[in-house]
Amino acid sequence: MILFVDALTVIDFSYLCNQRGAVGESWIVDLTLHGKLNDESMVLDFALVKKQIKKIIDETIDHKLAIASLGVKGHVNDIDGRVELDCTFGGQHHLAMSAPSEAVCLLPCKTINEESVIEFLKSVIMPSMPNNVKDIGIELRPEPATSFYYHYSHGLKKHDGNCQRIVHGHRSLIGISLDGISMPRLQKEWAAKWEDIYLGTQEDEIDSAAVKYVAPFASDYCFAYEAAQGYFELAISKDRCDILPCDTTVECIADYLATQVKKSYPMQKVMVKAYEGVGKGAIAYA
Repeated sequence: MILFVDALTVIDFSYLCNQRGAVGESWIVDLTLHGKLNDESMVLDFALVKKQIKKIIDETIDHKLAIASLGVKGHVNDIDGRVELDCTFGGQHHLAMSAPSEAVCLLPCKTINEESVIEFLKSVIMPSMPNNVKDIGIELRPEPATSFYYHYSHGLKKHDGNCQRIVHGHRSLIGISLDGISMPRLQKEWAAKWEDIYLGTQEDEIDSAAVKYVAPFASDYCFAYEAAQGYFELAISKDRCDILPCDTTVECIADYLATQVKKSYPMQKVMVKAYEGVGKGAIAYA
């Protein structure tokens, strides 16, 4: 017997790519459970699927930076509750991070992709399954694209939950209209500008001489903040980063984009619909 749950949850996270750097991603999780009926004539109660398995996924990889421990170009150490990462990507780009261990998901693989994440999730979910569940199937899929989108990573130091982690991210659709007319050209321009971007907050930027843990390059921006989960620090190549004069919540991102577009079209009503992952986001007007 096979039990299925479509769109069980969404994984919003970033993963480290040797070519692209920190890539913000949002994957919808579809799940199947293969097994025999239990004493309740079920494979597993839907309530347990939604509560137990979703909880494992959320605690394992959601709102974290996923790193292929066998393929990283540099070094990553997880010691005494902190992760220290220093790597290069794309030939000449640099990323270094120091953060509490819970901000990172280390996978025993060479590359982060759908297949390696599925294998990893199965390995952590199956031990918690009852004996009648013999196997699980997982499909990871992006939201169908209805407009242009970009991958971004960020951290929100004021957030009480896991959004405070300094490198986590999303795949974000973007809608821009002028006087009520959709503007695909502008959507494409911003999606290209923010492709695989790290969005930093201006008040979190620090001088390279002030860093405590990471070793920045001369071509890096540096960020640091103390949040509820601990102290976070990041150095990242300037050309892979955009610094906003505001927090990088989706509300502020939408407002920032609307303001920037308005500068080029002062006589027209600007509307920006910015997404944070799947099916949620903010709308701003200028």
